[in-house]
Amino acid sequence: MNAALYTTGTSSFTASATIPPITASIKSSGKSSRVHAAAANHHHQQECNYNSLRSLILNVADDFINTFIDPPSSHRPSTDPRFVLSGNFSPVVDELPPTECHVIHGSLPPCLDGAYIRNGPNPQHHPRGPYHFFDGDGMLHALTISRAHPPTLCSRYVKTYKYLTERAAGATLIPNIFSGFNGFPAAAARSILAAARILAGQFDPGNGIGVANTSLAFFDDRLFALGESDLPYAVRLTEDGDIETLGRHDFDGGLALTMTAHPKTDLQTGETFAFRYCHAWRPYLTYFRFDAGVGGRKQPDVPIFSLSRPSLIHDFVITKKYAVFVDIQIAMQGPMEMVFGSGSPVGVDPKKTPRVGLIPRYAADDSEMRWFDVIGFNPFHSINAWDEEGGGDVVVLLATNIMSVEHALETSSEHIHGLVEKVRIDLNAGTVSRVPVSTRNLDFGVVNPGYVGRKNRFVYAGVGDPLPKISGVVKLDVGDEMGRGENTVACRMFGSGCFGGEPFFVAKNPKDTNGEEDDGYVVTYVHDEKNGASRFLVMDAQSPELEIVAAVKLPRRIPYGLHGLFLRESDVRRAGRP
Repeated sequence: MNAALYTTGTSSFTASATIPPITASIKSSGKSSRVHAAAANHHHQQECNYNSLRSLILNVADDFINTFIDPPSSHRPSTDPRFVLSGNFSPVVDELPPTECHVIHGSLPPCLDGAYIRNGPNPQHHPRGPYHFFDGDGMLHALTISRAHPPTLCSRYVKTYKYLTERAAGATLIPNIFSGFNGFPAAAARSILAAARILAGQFDPGNGIGVANTSLAFFDDRLFALGESDLPYAVRLTEDGDIETLGRHDFDGGLALTMTAHPKTDLQTGETFAFRYCHAWRPYLTYFRFDAGVGGRKQPDVPIFSLSRPSLIHDFVITKKYAVFVDIQIAMQGPMEMVFGSGSPVGVDPKKTPRVGLIPRYAADDSEMRWFDVIGFNPFHSINAWDEEGGGDVVVLLATNIMSVEHALETSSEHIHGLVEKVRIDLNAGTVSRVPVSTRNLDFGVVNPGYVGRKNRFVYAGVGDPLPKISGVVKLDVGDEMGRGENTVACRMFGSGCFGGEPFFVAKNPKDTNGEEDDGYVVTYVHDEKNGASRFLVMDAQSPELEIVAAVKLPRRIPYGLHGLFLRESDVRRAGRP
């Protein structure tokens, strides 16, 4: 194996590639040059044979682990590929170049000129052993919309280091984070195998092991595909609607190790806020931000040393004054806990009390970080937060609380129930109060992007059936007059056998500061399990039934995935620079 170096902008990463055959392109002539060429080719052949033998031995060891030490099991359906990759969770086999689509209902509103892009796992190789939904290679599905021509759909892998390395090898090399460490024997065996592959030069973890399969974000005039186990990957849409990966991006060396898949951009200031968590050493949580504008400089890290043990902090929110984190009962296991405990890098601690932590938005250190115990509060996704007006120091948080946290990482579990809650934190009084917004099973809640970090009235959320499958979308009123319990003011169910994903709100005129918060459209992909067809739906956000104003028939199915966004045509152009 050799390493081909890819460099883009300020970032570079290596990807394994096969060494090309050595040819007799020696300028000298005569018998001597032919002898040297023959010797070089002989040496190259020996090296290839050695590498093939070494790969065969390591692959046999991998098969032994997956067959005898930790095989997929129906007793663990959330890591059994026969279950996890069934139905529309199964990957699409090939990438799809830009392909024309047809509007089959209504007409696409003019404000949707641009692209809707959704991310999600799509493993390029069938798993040899256990597999979790979160472990698949990231694939982007981009629907480009223009008044000048029919919409087009393009599906491309994010060309991560992991993807390129394993594509060159023709097999999975890097162990899966969420499914590869089930108990001590499996964790020990796969750790040893991974170390052997590293020593054999099959992959270099220093180039990143992430899959960029979770979400997308647009800031610094760049579009990023994100997964929290790695740095962001910059991607772009070409003029014909194709998707290109530009490379792993570290912001001129300012960003190290990893970054959350859920950064938050304040559209009023242009700043972006983010964090990373670590399970191996302190600080277990690090907060940081990026300046507004093109080339927005990353500000220094703010280590959160008051988080005393590693925690799976997947999401967070901001207000005008604070950044808000929730330390839930799902904990990241440290190396010693993995070795002498369950063997898994992720586990639920039933004895742990969840906490909400607030740090000043522009803090230079964590000296003013404050934590509040909130029993039974385990949100995987936070929706929004704001500072309450009228004096005092009160923060209101909207988040989806996973009621049965021990099932939170299961795939399509009937036991998972997401309850949207409104949490009021009074920093002066030191008190926390909570009220449910809806009794439905909801997740993937979003707001009008222009209201991130400030008071909003409406939330759009997916109806779990079961999560992460979404059978419909609801609009919730979380205003001051909301009642205790059910505050659904609009609903659209997709119909029998039809399931979608995260909704996304697109404002008709985002620059109109006096416009109504809900004046826009809710968009998502929907799949019909009866006929295997997928559609792109556009719903009127102000309609009591979330009326479908346009539907686009897609040229092939879109597997169930995770998070997406909509980019206006002007932003597509700005993010399209190589």
